[in-house]
Amino acid sequence: MSITHPAWAMNGAGNAFILIDARQGGPLALSEADVRALHAAKPFDQLLALEPDADADARLRVWNADGGEVGACGNGTRAAAWLMFEDGGSESLALSSLGGLLKARRLADGSAEVDLGAARLDWREIPLAREMDTVRLDYAVDLPGGWRLDGPGAVSMGNPHAVFFVDDLLALPLAQIGPVVERDPLFPERVNAGFAQVKGRDRIRLRVFERGAGLTLACGTGACAALVAAHRRGLTDREAVIEADGGELPVRWDADGHVHLSGPVEMEGRLEL
Repeated sequence: MSITHPAWAMNGAGNAFILIDARQGGPLALSEADVRALHAAKPFDQLLALEPDADADARLRVWNADGGEVGACGNGTRAAAWLMFEDGGSESLALSSLGGLLKARRLADGSAEVDLGAARLDWREIPLAREMDTVRLDYAVDLPGGWRLDGPGAVSMGNPHAVFFVDDLLALPLAQIGPVVERDPLFPERVNAGFAQVKGRDRIRLRVFERGAGLTLACGTGACAALVAAHRRGLTDREAVIEADGGELPVRWDADGHVHLSGPVEMEGRLEL
């Protein structure tokens, strides 16, 4: 496998990406094995590709480290939009994706804020295997040593999230809990498992075990899901800073249901793939 398009290593609050700019070519033909081979050579959380699109400024595709193509990546969308803004042109843009149309605008500090669309809250949209109240799922996970977590909120941001609210985030063995939640039969498409400690009406500490990637330094859609799930329970306002291991992600859930994400992006360098 040889990729001739320009490619960069980037990160959004520590969330690690390889971004391939294929806007001057056709769609990339990448198998799961190809993605896994790229990950073995240069580890990443997600592989991103920009491709031409007749109805948007570009098409954004996302693969997890395990090779599976997914519908959304919040920090990846920010990184892709930032790169396009750096190329010059408009101060706003639209990206098509498997998860729907994603809009971005350039902020005064040069960063990109993305509108990831409306949070999806119906059990069929997550999706779940059976009907359930997504404000607090009738679901618990037990692990050896007496660990038990229950009643997560469920939100889809174009990809499925289950958000547990905890008192002491750092005390939890997330490397053990994450895989159990990710592959539970309740979640037919697997799930991103979030663990949130609410620190105030406008601040949440969060770690996310991402499906197909494991524990990451940040998860943009996970940050959005955490705010939505917390506000639905009355724990926070509609806007908060989400503290990830790799940095802070401001999130806003508008009254129209759309969720907006901003935060830092770092360009690490050009790659030869």
